[in-house]
Amino acid sequence: MKKSLRILSRVVTYFMIVVMVCLAIIVISAKASAGEPTIFGYQIKTVLSGSMEPEFQTGSIIAIKPTDDGSTFKQGDVITFHAKDEMIITHRIVDKKTVNGETIYTTKGDHNGAADVDSVLAKNVIGNYVDFTIPYVGYLLNYANSKAGAALLLIVPGIVLVLYSAISIFKAIREIEGKKEGHSI
Repeated sequence: MKKSLRILSRVVTYFMIVVMVCLAIIVISAKASAGEPTIFGYQIKTVLSGSMEPEFQTGSIIAIKPTDDGSTFKQGDVITFHAKDEMIITHRIVDKKTVNGETIYTTKGDHNGAADVDSVLAKNVIGNYVDFTIPYVGYLLNYANSKAGAALLLIVPGIVLVLYSAISIFKAIREIEGKKEGHSI
């Protein structure tokens, strides 16, 4: 029983350390890049609506490859772009036109019944989806990027690890003192 508790304790500790490190990297990356978490050159975006289901679930995170030339995409590509109200949207290209030398895309969410009302100028394209999705992690990422979330997800596990370390140190000291008492004559 003690052995299984010790193994469980180690697994929980290692898991908490890994989660803390990953969240710290994501939060620090987001803060350093003005709110745009970037990992290995890819931006991580959270899916906030169901317009692209079943391709991505609401609350998923997706990776997009940033682009400097928004005119290189073709029909069927999934792009992320700034809408007129500066909202960021990820939809599929259903039509591509060139008007007066400027590329214009018509986009549509896979789950939506009709194409988007507003066309997308190539200069408003941020990047394209690169077939990397993790469901439901976006909820945690959005919370981690808030002030309360950063405090809860970084400080609380840190305090738990410090307390766990203190308990481990006191147990080790108790064991050492017990062995010293057993050896004295």
